[in-house]
Amino acid sequence: MALASCAVNPPPDAGSINPVADLHVVDCLLPGQVRMLGNTSYMTPRRPTRTTAADCRTRGGEYVAYDRADYKTALSVWMPAAQEGDAEAQANVGEIFERGLGGAANYQAAVIWYRKAAEQGNARAQYNLGTLYEQGLGVEKDQTQALNWYRQAWGLPEDNIIFQSAAARTQQTMRADLQRQITQKDAQIKALQNQIKRLQIKLESQQLDAGVQAELQSLQELVTQLRSERQHSARQVAALPKFRQPQQVQADNTVALSGEALSSQGVNFGKYYALVIGNQDYQMLDNLDSPRLDAQRAADILSNKYGFSVQTLINADNVQVMKAVNELNDVLTEEDNLVIFYAGHGSRVKTGDFVTGYWLPTNAEPPPTDTYWVSNEFVTRHLARLKAKRVLVVADSCYAGLLSSAPGYLFMGEDVSFGLDYVRYKLPRRSRLLLSSGGDYPVLDNAGQGHSVFARALLDELESNNAVLSGPELFLRIRERVKAGAASLNVKQEPEFKAIKGAGHEVGDFFFVPQQDLPG
Repeated sequence: MALASCAVNPPPDAGSINPVADLHVVDCLLPGQVRMLGNTSYMTPRRPTRTTAADCRTRGGEYVAYDRADYKTALSVWMPAAQEGDAEAQANVGEIFERGLGGAANYQAAVIWYRKAAEQGNARAQYNLGTLYEQGLGVEKDQTQALNWYRQAWGLPEDNIIFQSAAARTQQTMRADLQRQITQKDAQIKALQNQIKRLQIKLESQQLDAGVQAELQSLQELVTQLRSERQHSARQVAALPKFRQPQQVQADNTVALSGEALSSQGVNFGKYYALVIGNQDYQMLDNLDSPRLDAQRAADILSNKYGFSVQTLINADNVQVMKAVNELNDVLTEEDNLVIFYAGHGSRVKTGDFVTGYWLPTNAEPPPTDTYWVSNEFVTRHLARLKAKRVLVVADSCYAGLLSSAPGYLFMGEDVSFGLDYVRYKLPRRSRLLLSSGGDYPVLDNAGQGHSVFARALLDELESNNAVLSGPELFLRIRERVKAGAASLNVKQEPEFKAIKGAGHEVGDFFFVPQQDLPG
């Protein structure tokens, strides 16, 4: 058994100098433009944007260097436009409050700003607000509300069969859970009432025993609390829709979709690009066994089977990785697709309750020195800046799941349909998605016959696939295989699939389309 190296180190030295600072994305205030109205010139307000530090400086903008973790700095850039009613700025402010940018998250404030933008139809804010309802962060947990916000972000009408099917599954699960809670509360109340009766008899016989009185009062207060909780659960059950005539709502059966058939329906998937990184031989860390083969096979499959234009980096240092990510912005257009595949060491930094994940380039120093590490924050901010419509990050490293704090999808389940309606609704929406080999824990570097257990399952599935394949469908196909492969070595490892919040996700999806499946 081999585990990709993982380490936890203290916070970085605030005084250290980043040699690639110009490659970082910053919150930049560009200068106003001089415009003429008749014979009178005037200056427009300064414009907030996210761009690299080098680009901001070239364009005469203002930003705060080495202070990207300070939410007050980011807020000062976006808040004026948000207060003026700009929905994109409001969504950015919501993300700043939710992520905390190195400090404590303020979910209540995030809800306020997401709602302002969501009510203006901003899909990113609608999705983000849905995730807070799903997780119960800043608002009372409410799966129905979450589902409704996801529906709006997706652009689905309420009577659409996909939404109705998802709503029916969600409501059925919620009703069952709430009924279990009510039954449990009834049993607890009955047991406590029996105990109270026994104590009351004991109290009468012992004539005002102070200890028995205190115990009796405590039990009565607990019964009151349980009754209140039971009433709350009962109100939630009553609020769920229930029809006099049961209706079975089902989405259309999943069928294998061909790229040629979808193209004939006017579906255009755009161009495909990939950045594939395999870091195996390290200067100051222990070497790994499988990333080079993982990356090379991934590049071959993506290029030859799916028609990707692929850039491959083997044993890349931090400058090579960061420059490659930064330069994607000059290549991609608004209808393009991008896969970033990373295999190598990973680590994390924990400060209080805040945890940040890192990819470790080949020149990475051992903890606690993180000077040359590539942070998830760097990757996320560049993903938000990229013009590509659809982006999927495939990360096979320790703590890879830390790249996103989003929950899974209410729209995704074992019986979800990936038919034509699904493609039509998902394709126009921006997506920033993560398929990781695991969550916030170590992952295997072997158990895949020369590959990692995750890479073997992923690449076998992509190689054998002969139809249009969505991101969630790919995840569902490989999840159990990875879990079983890891379990054979007495290791718990489960892949994760979720959106990357803060990177511009709008409930879109990613689609792999075999090259031979396209017309012409």
